[in-house]
Amino acid sequence: MENLGGKYNGAMQQRAGRRVVLFPVPLEGHISPMLQLANILYSRGFCITIIHTCFNSPNYSKHTNFTFHSIPDGLLESEASTADIIAFLALLNANCATPFRDCLAKLLSDSSEEPVACMITDAIWHFTQAVADSFKLPRIVLRTSNVSSFLAFGSLLLMQEKGYLPIQESRLEAPWTDHPPLKFKDIPVINTRNPEVFYRVLSDMLKETKVSSGIIWNSLEDLEQSELISFGQDFPIPVFPIGPLHRYFPASSSSLLTQDQSCLSWLNTQARRSVLYASFGSLAAFDGSQFAEIAWGLANSKQPFLWVVRPGLVRGSEWLEALPTGFLEAINGRGHIVTWAPQQEVLAHPATGGFWSHNGWNSTLESICEGVPMICLPNCGDQLVNARYVSHVWKIGIHLENRLERGEIEKAIRRLLLGTEGREMRDRIMDLKEKVHLSLRHGGSSYQALDSLISHISSF
Repeated sequence: MENLGGKYNGAMQQRAGRRVVLFPVPLEGHISPMLQLANILYSRGFCITIIHTCFNSPNYSKHTNFTFHSIPDGLLESEASTADIIAFLALLNANCATPFRDCLAKLLSDSSEEPVACMITDAIWHFTQAVADSFKLPRIVLRTSNVSSFLAFGSLLLMQEKGYLPIQESRLEAPWTDHPPLKFKDIPVINTRNPEVFYRVLSDMLKETKVSSGIIWNSLEDLEQSELISFGQDFPIPVFPIGPLHRYFPASSSSLLTQDQSCLSWLNTQARRSVLYASFGSLAAFDGSQFAEIAWGLANSKQPFLWVVRPGLVRGSEWLEALPTGFLEAINGRGHIVTWAPQQEVLAHPATGGFWSHNGWNSTLESICEGVPMICLPNCGDQLVNARYVSHVWKIGIHLENRLERGEIEKAIRRLLLGTEGREMRDRIMDLKEKVHLSLRHGGSSYQALDSLISHISSF
C-alpha cells in the first residue's frame, strides 16, 4: 500500500496506553529489527507509530496494529541507490531532518492521539537527537548490529583521528591489539567515494548515541557480556540487550524482497543436515569472475545447496546469465537457486546443515538461533567483526579470509558438512542456541532486559 506524504492508521481498536514513535533506517537489515521491536512494544500495551521514508516504505498491510506516517526523503531517482551506502545514509540524514521534525510536531500537537512517551530511532539517524531535545522528548537508540562491532567502530574513529589509517598492507594479518581477537584486516571500514563522509557519519552516530536516553541492542548478555561491560564504561546510558528480536514472535516477514517459497518444498526432498544454504545479504555485489568461483566451489563440493542469487548480486548482470558455461550440467539438479529465500524458515529446516553467509548481524543471529554452523564471507563494516567472532571466539564457523577461490570454497563446504570439525562446530552452536533460548525465558537475561526497557519507557 503506497502512502506518499500521508498517514495510515491500521490500529483497529483504541488502546489506553502511551504511544512510542519509531523511525527505522530504510534498509533490509534495519527495517526488520525495528518492526520486530514495534511488535514487542505493542504486545506490552504501547501504541505504535512508525515514521518512515518513501524509499523502501514498509508494507502497511502486514502491520495493521500500527499507525504509519510517511515523510518525503528528497531523493532524486539517481540518488535512490545503496551502491555507496555511506553517501546514501549521509544524504538521508540531511534530507529527512526537516520533514521528520514537521511530522513529529504535528503528531505531538494532535490531541486525538495518545501522549507520546518517547521516540526510538535507529542509531544511524543521528539528527534525531537534536529534534528530540527541541521537543523535550526522550530518544532511545536501537542498534541493529551487535556490541562488538559498535566498539570496533569507536576504535576505528580514534585511529583515524590519530592518523593511524589506512593500515599498511603488510600489517593486515597482525592482531588489532585494542580488540582481540580481531586482526587489522577486520577493521570495519565501509568503502565510499568520500571517506571523510564515513568518519563524519560515524562520529555523529557515536556522539548522539552517548547523549541519548538509552540504547536497545539486538543482542544478548550471554553472547557479549564483556563487550557490554566495555560499552558501559564509555557510554554512561541505560542499556537494554533484549535480543534476538526475531525470536519473540513466530516468524513473520518484514522483508522488502519477495521470498521464493519453492525452496522449502525443495528442502523437503533433501537428507537431514545435508544442504548448504548460501546467501550474501541484500547489499553485497560480486564481479563475474568472483561469481564463477562461488559457482564452481558449490558445484565441486558435490554437496546439495540452496543458493540465493538476487538480481544485482553480480555487477552488470540481470540474474543468472553470469553462471559459468557447464555449471548447470555439472550440478545435475543437486542445487536450487532462488532470487530471495524465507531465511528463518530455511535455517530452521532439518535439511539445512550449514550457512554460507556475509555475516550481517541479523543473519548471524538467525543462524545461531537455529543451531546452523557457518562459512564466513564478510564484505564490509560490522560483517568483518561478526565473522571473526563466529570463527575465532564462538568457534561456530569457518572463515574464508576473503579467499574467493573455488578450491578453498569446496574444501570449506566439505569441512563444514562432512568433517569432524563441522560436527564440533555444530555441537558448540547448539549450546549457544540453548543459551539464547534460556535468555528469553522468564528470568533470563533478555527477558529481564525487556522488563527494564518497559519500565524505562513507562517512567517518561
